[in-house]
Amino acid sequence: MKNHILICLASCFILATSCKNKNSETTTPTPETITPVTSVETDPPNSTYQPSFVGQTRISAVKTTSSFRFTILTSSLTSPWGIAALPDGKFLITEKAGNMRVVTTSGQIGAPLQGIPAVNSNGQGGLLGLCIDPAFATSRMVYWSFSESRPDGNLLAIAKGRISANETSMENVTVIYRATPAYSGTNQYGSRVIFDKTGNLLVSSGDRSDPGIREQAQALNSSIGKIIRITTDGQPAPGNPFIGQPDARPEIYSSGHRNQHGLAIHPVTGDLWEGELGPRGGDEINIIRPGANYGWPVITYGIDYSGKPIGNAVQQQNGMEQPVYYWDPVVSPSGMTFYRGNRIPEWENNLFIAALSGQHIVRLVITDNRVTGEERLLVSEGQRFRDIIQGIDNALYSITDQGRLYRIDKE
Repeated sequence: MKNHILICLASCFILATSCKNKNSETTTPTPETITPVTSVETDPPNSTYQPSFVGQTRISAVKTTSSFRFTILTSSLTSPWGIAALPDGKFLITEKAGNMRVVTTSGQIGAPLQGIPAVNSNGQGGLLGLCIDPAFATSRMVYWSFSESRPDGNLLAIAKGRISANETSMENVTVIYRATPAYSGTNQYGSRVIFDKTGNLLVSSGDRSDPGIREQAQALNSSIGKIIRITTDGQPAPGNPFIGQPDARPEIYSSGHRNQHGLAIHPVTGDLWEGELGPRGGDEINIIRPGANYGWPVITYGIDYSGKPIGNAVQQQNGMEQPVYYWDPVVSPSGMTFYRGNRIPEWENNLFIAALSGQHIVRLVITDNRVTGEERLLVSEGQRFRDIIQGIDNALYSITDQGRLYRIDKE
């Protein structure tokens, strides 16, 4: 099924106005410091919390002026969760229930690959993020995350395997890492897995949602609520910040995270950027620094689902990092990628984020590590966008919970 639409002529990307939540770089903003802007967000925030610096939320709206279009390559996937581009232009896609499939550029969906370990797909679990080896052309190695049932509960696991030459099975599959402790709940595993510039794996491990376990996001002797950095054999990667520190796991790269569905490397600076879902408000975009603490659940710009404050309702604390950007109300940021290739010049080095509850693709313009503009794309599609990547042809490709695979490129 294909649907060619000229986006630059579409009226669905209406940019609305809002005059809320803009202030100078102070921790106690006054009414005089608030600057009205035109924002893509028009709904009121869930909280009365104020940003800690100008541009941390509800930044000025921007609009793409170049002509581009999107095409629906297929609508027949089943709850896809992660997507990776193969060197020949095809895609490897995970489906929540436990299937991994090869999909062609024309939208033909292959049979499920054999050899994938069983997943616990209850709740927010399932077959989750994936990436291919930078040397895939010769190694054919794939790495992925999934929720695994263990005797003592459920946990996030990282596996690797070699896709067969005929693309029908995954061979020599090995689980290389498990984010312990296990827990009986089935929510907020994370999880994306990507390669860093040194050839090691970066894994986002979620906080598992519930009070009593989510507090372990602050504990360095737990894998809960962390960014993990490991070798392709699952060992702590050399140079990790907590190696040799007593009562700290050597695989931990950063702490204080909630439910991180997005990881991406900036193509110019090489910095690791991360997106995580907040509760009611407090979705975050962060630049991840080794050893840094990102605050959850001690500091947050969100409130609990019940409407009550989280903890002491604190948004800033010494020793805890501020998000580069946050949303209130939420857009539920999922997979994300930086655009490169200059096919649409004004998008170069912009961050594109698949938004679940927001049902659009976020475009963030970034200058000197600050967000300077925001746009909402494909709003009229009414889809829960789950992941987004750039293909080898430099077009953007995005999957949705409803089973679609989109191609987005210049007209």
